[in-house]
Amino acid sequence: MNLVGLFVGMAIYSVYRCLLSGLYTVKPTERAVLTSFGRAKRLKGETTGVNADEKAVKENPENALYQYPAVEVIKPGGPYFKWPWQKVHKVDVTTQAVSLTWDPTKPQNTIEAVTKDNLTTGVNGQLRYRVCERNLYPYLFGVSSSLEHVMGYFVSVLRERIANFVDPRGAELLATDVEEGVEKSSQENATAVELTEGVSINDLRKNLPVLNQFMEEQCKETVMRYGIELDAALITEIEPPPEVDRALSAINSTRNQVAADISTARADAEQQITMSNRAVDIATNNAEAEVAPLHELAATLVQVKGEGGSKALRAYVRNMRLPLLERTRRMIQTLPQTMPADAGSTSNTL
Repeated sequence: MNLVGLFVGMAIYSVYRCLLSGLYTVKPTERAVLTSFGRAKRLKGETTGVNADEKAVKENPENALYQYPAVEVIKPGGPYFKWPWQKVHKVDVTTQAVSLTWDPTKPQNTIEAVTKDNLTTGVNGQLRYRVCERNLYPYLFGVSSSLEHVMGYFVSVLRERIANFVDPRGAELLATDVEEGVEKSSQENATAVELTEGVSINDLRKNLPVLNQFMEEQCKETVMRYGIELDAALITEIEPPPEVDRALSAINSTRNQVAADISTARADAEQQITMSNRAVDIATNNAEAEVAPLHELAATLVQVKGEGGSKALRAYVRNMRLPLLERTRRMIQTLPQTMPADAGSTSNTL
């Protein structure tokens, strides 16, 4: 009887263990990989690495190191069946966000980094990432904690970038000057030097989009290494120590005041130049208005002489004098200094 009960119990346990507990489902936001005795089912002849691409290997020789087998991915749905010696590894493939300060080994409120001018500053922000469905092998079986490795890799690249960051606007100005061989005044050269050798924290704050874009480009390799694809890097805060922040505030206030004074002076100079140009235009128009009747009269005289000869020209001049003589109030009669012998008449001049 005891043996019968033992066999019945073992049968019930086997049915429960193999049938009921062997059923599982995969949610729409999940993907699953099934392993048998710890080994995932692989796709024959397929890999997730890019070492077969010679161009990718030439660009970065490290790509040849990250060649992982492609595993069979279980799509959403179910119920699916598994044997007791099999295990299901489910992965959430939705886009998730994690703070830059996340570290499972220690609590921290900010990430410290040293700038180009040896100032220690704090950096805060977020990373948006998602697990790459076609690279589940390195995510599940490559390292024990893929996200922790990705965060360490990202923070290392970020610190290196902050330590060597240069304002790209100032660098482009200097590069243009060198290529074109343009000789600038001392004031313009001083402005270029100020752009390239300014306070690095200010440069970082002004160029956060450039820094984020650089980090996204550098972290594209995490897909091959860890199976995690970075969607965006959002560095939102760069906070120096309080004493440094106060000094930076004073520097920025002074620079803003200088910039405002320069803008005001330039505006006044441009206004004076504009007024001078307008005065020149007005004087030019007045002169042209006075000269225009003379040109018209000269053209008329040429036409009269050409059509009627000298007599017609003298008659035209005489007729033009009549209105002028009517407005004359006083006439002066003069005599020539030397009179010819046969001259017995005087001339009237106007």
